[in-house]
Amino acid sequence: MDARTEALQDAGMDTRLDRDMSNCSIARTLEVVGEKWTILILREVWYGSSRFSDFERVLGCPRNLLAARLRMLVEEGILATETYKEPGSRSRPKYVITPKGVDLVPAVMGLLQWGDRYRADPEGPAVLTRHRGCGAHVDAQIRCERGHAVQAEDIESVPGPAFRLRPAE
Repeated sequence: MDARTEALQDAGMDTRLDRDMSNCSIARTLEVVGEKWTILILREVWYGSSRFSDFERVLGCPRNLLAARLRMLVEEGILATETYKEPGSRSRPKYVITPKGVDLVPAVMGLLQWGDRYRADPEGPAVLTRHRGCGAHVDAQIRCERGHAVQAEDIESVPGPAFRLRPAE
């Protein structure tokens, strides 16, 4: 336990229960990617889709909702647009993943892995994820910055630099 946590506990504060929940990175992240269509668009980008018509065809998402989600992903810097032109057609945007979007891969892979384990079709997963380099199955894992594999029960949460206590009532 670090000194800050000890001081808060000595003052009768429980860092799990007395924290200010308005400063939560998970909540702020879900404001961006916490909606079904947004995650499914990202899935399709990783599967190789890049055009509005591709997303519309594969997802069956209403056009107005699809346009809004794609616009938000671009505004957030998760996707970017590039122009493409097919012979005889007008120029159109295609969507490409940015480094910020690539950083979401472990989160989406974790959802896929959980879904394959608990929600897959009785015949098995619809899509298998493999390492392009060697063909082995890809598995989302949690590792500490020193490279150790970490299990959920071995994770501890301690106050960070932006930790705030909930305002007194």
